[in-house]
Amino acid sequence: MQCIVVDDEPIALEGMSEYVKRTSFLTLLAECSNAFEAIEIISENNIDLVFLDINMPGISGLDMIKTMSNPPMVIFTTAYSEYAIDGFELNAIDYILKPISYSKFLNAAQKALRLYKLENQESGKVDDFIYIKVDKKLVKVELSDILFIESLKDYVLVHTIKGRYTTYLGLNKLISVLPDNIFVQVHKSFVISSKAIDAIDANTIIIGDATVPIGRAYKTDLFQKIINSKYLRK
Repeated sequence: MQCIVVDDEPIALEGMSEYVKRTSFLTLLAECSNAFEAIEIISENNIDLVFLDINMPGISGLDMIKTMSNPPMVIFTTAYSEYAIDGFELNAIDYILKPISYSKFLNAAQKALRLYKLENQESGKVDDFIYIKVDKKLVKVELSDILFIESLKDYVLVHTIKGRYTTYLGLNKLISVLPDNIFVQVHKSFVISSKAIDAIDANTIIIGDATVPIGRAYKTDLFQKIINSKYLRK
């Protein structure tokens, strides 16, 4: 899920952002110190979830959500319990009281994930792009452009038809945001797009000029997803 963190306290903002980065099914798109920044980010991007402080100068977190006709899912974060009823009246996923432990954060985030999966399953919606962090900026990558993803020691290479992107986002985190009906992990260090395959044999996959190895532990799942059963019998 694509998310942002909104808090006017620098320490709280940093802490929540670190929690997001530790969580495999979340991708941090922005850190906002006020509601004005958050509204702009939401208007320009596909944001699924907002971790939102309530007491902020200018516009409070509650007022920010009230001004939006179609807000993303919201998890309120605050030091004041008296706002809980107001928060839930705005259909908040959860309401976390500061100080916030990672276990509290994760519990709230998992509630959002369950709702996200349910809504996407019901609507058949699948995002056709992802954002990855490259050289301190977020780069939008169309899923249809991705050929394969390669994990090296400290970073990941995303090979696309337009070029190669280097990111420090972990392979598991990338896998969590990719549709598994298209992308298949074929090796501990490789994920491929099934639409990009040119040829395949028992141990390798050919994608353009590249050769991707097939790991023994991934072979059965690969053939079940990609190879038609009539070819397996030959």
